[in-house]
Amino acid sequence: MMRLMVAKLFTIIGIVMLSIFGCVAYAQHKSSLKLWYDQPVVDQIWEQALPIGNGRLGAMVYGIPEREELQLNEETIYAGGPYRNDNPNALNALPQIQQLIFAGKTEAADRLTNQSFFTKTHGMPYQTAGSVILNFPNHKNYQNYYRELDLEKAVVRSRYTVDGVTYTREVFSSFADDVILMEITASKRGALNFDLEYANPSRYNIYKSGQSLILEGSGTSHEGIDGKIRYQKHTAVKNKDGRVTLTDNKLTVSGATSVVIYMAVATNFVNYKTLDDQEAVRAASTLALAQKKAFKTALKQHIAMYSKQFALFNLDLGQTAGQENLTTTKRIESFKTTQDPALVALLVQFGRYLLICSSQPGGQPANLQGIWNRSMNPPWDSKYTVNINTEMNYWPAEVTNLSETHEPLFQLIKELSESGRETARVLYGADGWVTHHNTDLWRVTSPIDFAAAGMWPTGGTWLTQHLWEHYLYTGDQKFLTEVYPVMKGAADFILSIFIAHPKHKDWLVIAPSISPEHGPISAGVTMDNQLAFDILTRTALASEIVDQDAAYQAKLIKAARKLPPMQVGRYAQLQEWLEDLDDPKSDHRHVSHLYGLYPGNQISAYRTPQLFEAAANSLQYRGDFATGWSIGWKINLWARLLNGNKAYQIIDNMLTLANHKNPDGRTYPNMFTAHPPFQIDGNFGLSAGVAEMLLQSHDGAVHVLPALSELWSDGAVSGIVARGGFTVDMNWKDGQIRNIAVTSKIGGNLRLRSYWPLKGKGLKRAAGENSNNLLNPIAGKEALVSSQATLKGPHLKPIFEYDMATQRGEKYVFNAQ
Repeated sequence: MMRLMVAKLFTIIGIVMLSIFGCVAYAQHKSSLKLWYDQPVVDQIWEQALPIGNGRLGAMVYGIPEREELQLNEETIYAGGPYRNDNPNALNALPQIQQLIFAGKTEAADRLTNQSFFTKTHGMPYQTAGSVILNFPNHKNYQNYYRELDLEKAVVRSRYTVDGVTYTREVFSSFADDVILMEITASKRGALNFDLEYANPSRYNIYKSGQSLILEGSGTSHEGIDGKIRYQKHTAVKNKDGRVTLTDNKLTVSGATSVVIYMAVATNFVNYKTLDDQEAVRAASTLALAQKKAFKTALKQHIAMYSKQFALFNLDLGQTAGQENLTTTKRIESFKTTQDPALVALLVQFGRYLLICSSQPGGQPANLQGIWNRSMNPPWDSKYTVNINTEMNYWPAEVTNLSETHEPLFQLIKELSESGRETARVLYGADGWVTHHNTDLWRVTSPIDFAAAGMWPTGGTWLTQHLWEHYLYTGDQKFLTEVYPVMKGAADFILSIFIAHPKHKDWLVIAPSISPEHGPISAGVTMDNQLAFDILTRTALASEIVDQDAAYQAKLIKAARKLPPMQVGRYAQLQEWLEDLDDPKSDHRHVSHLYGLYPGNQISAYRTPQLFEAAANSLQYRGDFATGWSIGWKINLWARLLNGNKAYQIIDNMLTLANHKNPDGRTYPNMFTAHPPFQIDGNFGLSAGVAEMLLQSHDGAVHVLPALSELWSDGAVSGIVARGGFTVDMNWKDGQIRNIAVTSKIGGNLRLRSYWPLKGKGLKRAAGENSNNLLNPIAGKEALVSSQATLKGPHLKPIFEYDMATQRGEKYVFNAQ
């Protein structure tokens, strides 16, 4: 059997130690799940506005009394149209580039790569849909101002008083009706008066049709690709009293007490290959259906649909007295003094909120800014950067009980596996499919930008790991069968491009490539080797489960055995390249060679102690401060290194207020994280990182509180998910686990790992290999260690491990002894 073959060649690990766990009743501070402010957005600063979204349709809500702005986004408004960016000169140049790399002539290899692999087209930018502006006469002098984002309901509210009249606004992007709704009320009858108009940075046309104000807009042309996206915004007002007047360029409300504004946006996008002419029909029909519902009914249905996802996970890390009385901006600003754990929990839940609101089944995955972008030419085009950022967006998906949000990424991967076959053939003469470090709505797969950033042919290899990880969390064999051809295509590409290293002929390497955004152009970089190992061995296991092609499985394993082993260099660091080139003084933001530690699982405290120590040294050398997304990655890495206090130190670096006074800040007033500028991956990385501090399941067991910070001495979490289909609720006190409840979604052996002894009915000491292969990692070759390296050995806490045979749908309770 294939698994026996893999076991013999790589030893599928099941470490035997002692472990303990216990179960939990959970109580969340409900009032803590709000971002709130005592002033509106100042000076039109976008990073103070509050985000709403339903996966497809997003808005940033400013909450300004005299001039409310809703800056809109729709997930398919991109520049350009269907196109490809394959350079037909690449294949002929490939052998010469490889020869130059192996000869050490990296500058010449870089020049030739830029000339032959790249084109003038470097991806299409994600673009704003413009804004809806509401002008309120005589509302400049207001009092008693308040606004909030309610994470439990996905609703933004604002309230203020002018001349004794209280005005309230409530706005959400409906999960139920696929429109944005805004109710505005005045406490005095007939006191509501405002104009509504559009603002748009691209070419547009505005007109009225029936009771709707309509804007026709389009995506721009870019880098020689004609703009093909067309969209329409339809806005209508439902009033109970007063008067609504519609002209060709604005909508006026006068003498009203309460109104509801309905906003629909639709495009002509069908899929990455196809456009149509139905944007007007889509917008009009969506708006008409939404208008049939009363606001309260629409709000109730929206909250019910959203809550099905958000309410699945709760987190209580404790709180600092009095902090709930401070605005969110003040809480971030004072975090260095207060170390308020409730603010960390709020940021975790905000990350989950953003993922729910920017990634829903049937739509596009979250890009560099989720779905929130005010520009026609945003930083890095706000595309999909797949050398870390897109993957990081989905790190919280499974572990924080948002598996459904993962589906748009799976669809993107399937589509890249289609478009990437042509790129594999044209550029490499290879089987399977490839994508490089960046893609967009149109699913381009050839390299973009320049060689030192874009000549990286393992972007698809990394993305494909998400398919396998979803299987490990769910045990869904139907899903695995569906995506197996995508995994096989990624593995076939790697098999096709392997070449023997001329100095180490028993090693198969990938060339040309780079360690992402950290040149030089090279062969056999550590991250590529780690990614190749994962795709080859995991595809072999997937083949055993769904395909049963023993010859193909053996081919994959044979190739995996020829990968270079990971190496410990002269500074006792994990080498980033085959050569010992690492600079211990470098603080470069990318730590790509640590993929094998996280999100991979090839480096372990218990299985590979030398690599574990070397990874810790590499991370220490790189420093604790970085860009927002890099901070997010480092939290997860320190959690995997079982160092909760160090992981917390990195969280502390993230929770510094970012504004014009502090360019080194990493969290904006609206809790978006700063690269800077804003990139959403930092939010998602932090949410995943805190979860990783509380629960890990990558290393043969479900490890409770593996990296708990000393500052979170008392707390609870519910709905956190482990591989193997286990949902865990637990609480702890004085830094020690007290109670654990585990619900088994699919049955199978539960192996628990703990720093404390546990007791529970049916719980027994673990022995031998874990019979649940969804929890078991695959071990590779032993590390090569430089003779100049000094390794001290990791200092690990003693652990306890237990086994429990579980049944589908049953809950199991454990307690500390």
